[in-house]
Amino acid sequence: MSMRARVLSTETPALFAEAVRQAAALLRSGGVIGIPTETVYGLAANAFDSEAVARIFTIKGRPGSNPVIVHVAGRTMAQRCVKAWPEVAQKMAAAFWPGPLTIVLPRSNVIPDIVTAGGATVGIRWPSHPFVQALIQACDFPLAAPSANRSGELSPTTAEHVQKSLGNQIPLIVDGGASQIGIESTVIDLSESPPRLLRPGMIHAESLVAITGDLQTNDNAHSGILRSPGLLLKHYSPKARLVVWQWFEEAELLSRLSALEPAGARAQIIAHSVIPTTLDASRVSVIPRDAEAFARALYAELHRCDEAGASLIVVEAVPETPEWQAIADRLSRASQV
Repeated sequence: MSMRARVLSTETPALFAEAVRQAAALLRSGGVIGIPTETVYGLAANAFDSEAVARIFTIKGRPGSNPVIVHVAGRTMAQRCVKAWPEVAQKMAAAFWPGPLTIVLPRSNVIPDIVTAGGATVGIRWPSHPFVQALIQACDFPLAAPSANRSGELSPTTAEHVQKSLGNQIPLIVDGGASQIGIESTVIDLSESPPRLLRPGMIHAESLVAITGDLQTNDNAHSGILRSPGLLLKHYSPKARLVVWQWFEEAELLSRLSALEPAGARAQIIAHSVIPTTLDASRVSVIPRDAEAFARALYAELHRCDEAGASLIVVEAVPETPEWQAIADRLSRASQV
């Protein structure tokens, strides 16, 4: 018999405290729940409990070769999860934690194999969302928490997205509002020298280099054991086919759409610069040409396009500048066939 997840609000101090209490009780008993973070919503379990983490993989349909990030509340908890805490990790944490940065280091023996896909390293993040901070502190253990969606599909940025994807498989979803960043964290591997950027995010490479002095890019993402999630070629994908096009005037876009009949006639358009004005307004989304605003809105717009029954989603190509790198990465993976 399938369940339907209860959704708990956090809108008042009393509701917030009750949500922490109920969520912590489920996590202590080995449960898996949906939680908000500032990046995307996560599917959380006790990171020290291998059976609980295995339930995450089952619920998501996630391949065992894809590691999950461990979420902590504070540097002391982070240091329990790794073998050593080098000076560069201390500097990274001081600069960017709590926030959307995941640090990869050699794991300690308290981290189960399933969390790291059998690898020798673990990704650690201290999220800034107040609910998940309070929840981890209440549990007094870190949380393994990949995105709360079926493997390979669009990450959720609202509790409603989680309910639609996984609501019949988990007992509880905590509604902490829309995710304020909207895409997954930056991941930097500090287990090698110079450090390597494994997954771009809204903390940009230039900011990382200011601390590391040098930074490799991830040019061998899918060779050997993965050290980070988000490295599979096809990922973050809506149900509809997604393409990324550049057009300099509306007529060019319309011509390309007409060549794709019948899919072009039902296409949803996401634009930021050259906005089509002759198409039905229900088929056009406009996101500001600002990287942070675009990232915050992107997944929600892709979810909306799927809800509208689109067979094709056309996203206007984003600028090839550092602040757009993470968005370009997500669009590239989402457009793989």
